[in-house]
Amino acid sequence: MTEIVGIRFQNSGKVYYFSPNGLTLPMGTLVIVETARGIEYGTVALPNHKIDSEKVVSPLKNVIRAMTEEDQRTLEQNRDRERRAYKIGEQKIAQRGLDMKLVDVNCAFDRSKMVFYFTADTRVDFRELVKDLAAVFHMRIELRQIGVRDEAKMFGGLGVCGREFCCRGYLSDFQPVSIKMAKEQGLSLNPTKISGTCGRLMCCLKHEQDVYEELQKITPRIGSIVKTEQGTGRVEDANLITGKLRIRPDNEDEVPYTIDRAEVEVLQRAGKNRPKRPAAKQQQKPKPAGKEGAPAPRDAAPKDGAPKDGSKPNANARRRTGRPANKPQKPDKPDT
Repeated sequence: MTEIVGIRFQNSGKVYYFSPNGLTLPMGTLVIVETARGIEYGTVALPNHKIDSEKVVSPLKNVIRAMTEEDQRTLEQNRDRERRAYKIGEQKIAQRGLDMKLVDVNCAFDRSKMVFYFTADTRVDFRELVKDLAAVFHMRIELRQIGVRDEAKMFGGLGVCGREFCCRGYLSDFQPVSIKMAKEQGLSLNPTKISGTCGRLMCCLKHEQDVYEELQKITPRIGSIVKTEQGTGRVEDANLITGKLRIRPDNEDEVPYTIDRAEVEVLQRAGKNRPKRPAAKQQQKPKPAGKEGAPAPRDAAPKDGAPKDGSKPNANARRRTGRPANKPQKPDKPDT
């Protein structure tokens, strides 16, 4: 067992394991840690606890200290630098005429480098821009192109549900979302209704998909034949959330009724036990026939220029001599 603490460096970012280095750190404490990129600050997301050593990638980096008042002042100075760098970055981009949008600026705690995040539709040659920014700030400059989802995560906001963006609030990673999920959940396929503020499919479609998959396993599909206390019928509509089914009885004189899915017995699921289509027969080509429908004799007269033994004419001989192939050639005259 290894004692660790979980540190998060950005809002709703990933949680990384660090060694507490003998410190007791409650959740929410601001700390200074050693990372592969240098000295950084973060927030304790998981307090001290022990986990299996197999789940830890050794060696663990140490927590240097809890944030002090001096560290707080350094952090405020860095944030002032970031706001100033954002304005200067926009000016330099406009001067260079680059087709890119500056999103955010992040200054390292030890002021060893500054990272500029931007979005662009295509690749951008920003080598001269890096030189301009390095001449102003006299530190290492990095430019990173991000997507529209990362942009929405950095800015934050409210979704169509009225709550904070999932990516900003609690999601640490972006999961792939497909239009198939919207179909299985019975949602409208109108892009304006299933897309988020970023213009991509809403992230909530993914983390609700597991529930819908479980409900689909226990809910008869539309078109299935079921048996109830009132007799047999076919499922006309199914609500996965409430579990209510609308059944149309086999007797056309009866009125459709609603029943819970736990009260039905599935006799035949929709899309199963369907009769297979017979395979199409391949038409055979008729054999060539001679006179009066009789098969053509093998010793039929060959075409003009074709050899009588049925072999193909030698085209090379015709090209060499200029005479028709398979014809007897005159012997060459002897030299006198």
